[in-house]
Amino acid sequence: MAGSVGSNGCSAVTRVLFCGPYWPASTMYTKEYLQNYPFIQVDEVGLEQVPDVIHNYHICVVKNKRIDSDIIAKATQMKIIMQYGVGLEGVDIDAATKQKIKVARIPGSTTGNAIACAEMAIYLTLGVLRKQKEMDTAVIQKDLGLPVGETIFGKTILILGFGAIGLEVAKRLKPFGVKVLATKRNWSSNTVPYDLDRLVDKKGGPEDMYELAWEADIVITCMTLNNESVGIVDNKFISALKKGSYLINIARGGLLDYEAVFVHLKSGHLGGLGVDVAWTEPFDPEDPILKLPNVIMTPHVAGITEYSYRTMAKVVGDVALKLHAGEPFTEIEFVN
Repeated sequence: MAGSVGSNGCSAVTRVLFCGPYWPASTMYTKEYLQNYPFIQVDEVGLEQVPDVIHNYHICVVKNKRIDSDIIAKATQMKIIMQYGVGLEGVDIDAATKQKIKVARIPGSTTGNAIACAEMAIYLTLGVLRKQKEMDTAVIQKDLGLPVGETIFGKTILILGFGAIGLEVAKRLKPFGVKVLATKRNWSSNTVPYDLDRLVDKKGGPEDMYELAWEADIVITCMTLNNESVGIVDNKFISALKKGSYLINIARGGLLDYEAVFVHLKSGHLGGLGVDVAWTEPFDPEDPILKLPNVIMTPHVAGITEYSYRTMAKVVGDVALKLHAGEPFTEIEFVN
């Protein structure tokens, strides 16, 4: 989406703020990309320091920092608040709009992020099916031929949220010989530029998720987290699944109702859980859910590959350069 928000004013230096120490490659790669442009300054500060320094910056890359109305009120020079990726659930977009600050995401379809997340979905799916934790234990105990896992072949897989990531997941699932079900708000041809008949065996809207659930052996969540989707994978939904079904989450931890997931894992109604995102991050390594043998967690790295992160660093760098020059943006998608 092309757009312009003007230049950074009369400052000789355009300043970019990265919030917090997590996902460190985002800051490092952006600094490397901009190293020959002394008029662009890139800084990273601790999460708790953001409110005290945000008034000095023109661009804010939020990562996992919540940018509420109080912080936005202090961002007196800010032009763009953006994510190093797509998730903007932590940004008060209405408050930013009132302050005349643009809010943007980097489309995953253009950076390799969606592909990377889809690969992680496959990784986690195979991990829970083949009982990764039990295999690790067997190696340590010098056992052979254990555990007996399951094959993905012949399974029915429900993708909740068929955006850029859901599309890439389906592309990679089909060669395994599976049946793909999917939900999406709008299935019009201009929202999914692909031959869906080859990829999706049954389509539905959000209102159809419970009907589709009873057919699914595996559910992969790829939805955006918002007020409507918080806790959407709840007791009602999980109860609608077949006994022994598997749940994979590569989107946002808040999509899953923790208590419902935990109870159904302990009862055996859920056969396994594979997640790259947690309810709070960083997640407590002593949490009881991680003690279960059929749970696999990775540290929010689904979209983090050398390719995707270098590509997104270029996007952030180019946004800074264009803001400095007062040129329009084509690399990012504004949401306000």
